[in-house]
Amino acid sequence: MISVAALLVLSACSAAPPPPAASGAQTANGKEGDENGKQGDLLFSRHQAQIPHVVVAEAWVAKPAAGDNVDSPASWLDGDGRLKVVASAKSIDQLIVYDGDTGARLRTVGTPGSALGQLSRPNGVATIDDKYVFVVERDNHRVQMFSLPDFQPLLVFAQDELRQPYGLWVRRQGDGYEVIVSDNYMQGEDANGEDIVPPLADLDKRLRRFQVNQQEGQWMASGAGHFGDTSEAGAIRVTESVFGDEANHRLLIAEEDIPTGTRLREYTLDGKYTGRDVGAGNYRAQAEGIALMRCKDGSGWWVASDQFDDRTVFHLFDRQTLQHAGSFVGEVTGLTDGVWLDERGDARFPQGAFYASHLDVAVSAFDWRDIAAALKLPACER
Repeated sequence: MISVAALLVLSACSAAPPPPAASGAQTANGKEGDENGKQGDLLFSRHQAQIPHVVVAEAWVAKPAAGDNVDSPASWLDGDGRLKVVASAKSIDQLIVYDGDTGARLRTVGTPGSALGQLSRPNGVATIDDKYVFVVERDNHRVQMFSLPDFQPLLVFAQDELRQPYGLWVRRQGDGYEVIVSDNYMQGEDANGEDIVPPLADLDKRLRRFQVNQQEGQWMASGAGHFGDTSEAGAIRVTESVFGDEANHRLLIAEEDIPTGTRLREYTLDGKYTGRDVGAGNYRAQAEGIALMRCKDGSGWWVASDQFDDRTVFHLFDRQTLQHAGSFVGEVTGLTDGVWLDERGDARFPQGAFYASHLDVAVSAFDWRDIAAALKLPACER
C-alpha cells in the first residue's frame, strides 16, 4: 500500500513540501483557446488558495515528454485483465498508450492529418466496453472512433456540426452509443488576443449529441440534437469536460470561465440546466477534468480537478447529494486537464485506479485505496 500523508491545511503551508519546479511557462506547448487564460492568476500556487486537503502519493508518474502536450487519459482492461491507458497528445497529433499498472510508455497511435486514422490536435478521450475509444480532434473539428486494443480506425463523424470541440462523454444506448461533445466555439478575439465569449443567446449549442450504430457491419453516426442553457445562471461560457451519471439522470459540465465563476453546472441527461451548481465555493483555479466513482448501492463520489500550476487539487463531491466530500493533491501532479477513473481496477489496483494528466507532459496514477484512506471515505462495493 502506498503511504498517505497526513491532513494538511494550505494556510499552514510551511509544513508542506515545496512544489515541483515545473510551471506554466515551461509546459506551454502551443496553448490556445481556453488555455490562453492559464498564464496569469489562474496558475497561482495552491498554497495561496487555502483549500483544506490531504496529500496522496501517486502510484506512478509516467516518464515526461516535454513536447507531447498530454491532455486527457482513459483506460480499458486488456485480454489479460490488466489496465491500459490511452492519452491524447495535442502537440504531436497522436495518442499515447501506457501500461496502466506501471506507467510505462508502450506505443503511440496516429500521424498528423485529416484522413481516417490520422489526428489533428486530439483532446478529449473516452473508452467504453473495453472495445472502443472515441477521440475529439479539435483542429479537424470531429470525433474519431477506434477499436481496442488494435486502434483500428473505424469512423470519423461530426465535422459538419462541430466548430471547436474539446471534451466528450460516451454511454451505451440501444445497440450502439450516444456521444455528447462539448463545443467551445468563440466569437473571435479581442485586441489582446483573448477569446470573446458569444452572447448568451448563442450558447445553445455548447453540447452536441450524436448516435453511433452499426449498419450492415459498418459503424455510422448521425446528429441527435444540441443543447445549452442561455440564461445568465445556467449558460456555459467556456466549456471542455462533461461527464454523466445515468442512475441519477445527471450531467456535470465544467464551467471554466473565471470572470463568471468556475464550477460544475448540473444538467439533466435531457440537456436541461437544473439550477444547481457544484463546487462554487471550492474551486479556486479552474474546473477541468471530471470522473465518477460508482458504488453498487448507488453511492459514490465525483472526482474533479482544480487546475493549479504547482499541484492540482482534486475535489470530491457526493454522487447523490453533490455535497463536497473532501479534497486531495498528489505529491507532484499539477496543471491537470483531463482525468479518468476506472472503478473496476485490476490486480494492481483492486479497488480502482484514478488517472490524471500531469503538467502537459505525462499521466499520473492514484490507487483508490489511498484516496479513500486519506479522506476516510466509506467502503465502496462494486
